[in-house]
Amino acid sequence: MHTFSQKLIDLYSQNRNPETAVWAKKYMRDQYEFFGISSPERKVLMKVFFAENLLPDYNELQEIIEDLWNASERELQYFAMTLPEKYKRRWGMEFVELIEFMVTNKSWWDTVDFIASHLAGSYFKKFPNMIEPKTTEWMQSGNIWLQRVCIIFQLKYKKQINENLLYSFCEEMKDSKEFFIQKAIGWALREYSKTNPESVLAFVNETDLKPLSQREATRIIYKKIK
Repeated sequence: MHTFSQKLIDLYSQNRNPETAVWAKKYMRDQYEFFGISSPERKVLMKVFFAENLLPDYNELQEIIEDLWNASERELQYFAMTLPEKYKRRWGMEFVELIEFMVTNKSWWDTVDFIASHLAGSYFKKFPNMIEPKTTEWMQSGNIWLQRVCIIFQLKYKKQINENLLYSFCEEMKDSKEFFIQKAIGWALREYSKTNPESVLAFVNETDLKPLSQREATRIIYKKIK
């Protein structure tokens, strides 16, 4: 294990809260173990940690992320998914492989949604030529979390969004019975409705979306049009 990973695990272990850990585990449907460290507490610990430890070389990032992803406690995955943002200028085209690793291992909304909007979203802005081949691959993968990433990676794009791409993914997945896909469709459309409500409303009216997706998509849209 990389020394950077071990030092983080030691720090988190020293600050565990068993009572909070029990609640967090139940909230996540008993899928993961927790140290029981809240988000505000983790932010403080991260400042302390980075003040005491130099940022490793970019070439060591994959090893560290794999260390933390393979660890039991979920807070370590929360740390791991934010770490690549400190290396954005160093990302190469191959960084998408690390995104795939995080999305397809220990997959749940609490990590996938951040990875989609912060990492995949930033990656595809840096390497737009990778959007078509990668999203095609992910959509055809049968993995609902990769498909969810395709639908929501443009959440922060606003006026820069590729509208046709978003609508094509929503159209392709509209009949899915997966809750996390239906929710993603509604979420992505609702977010885009903040920028272009008329377009989203037209798409919703022309597309036979499932009730959950339609309800989520139009939650704020009529307020925008008025």
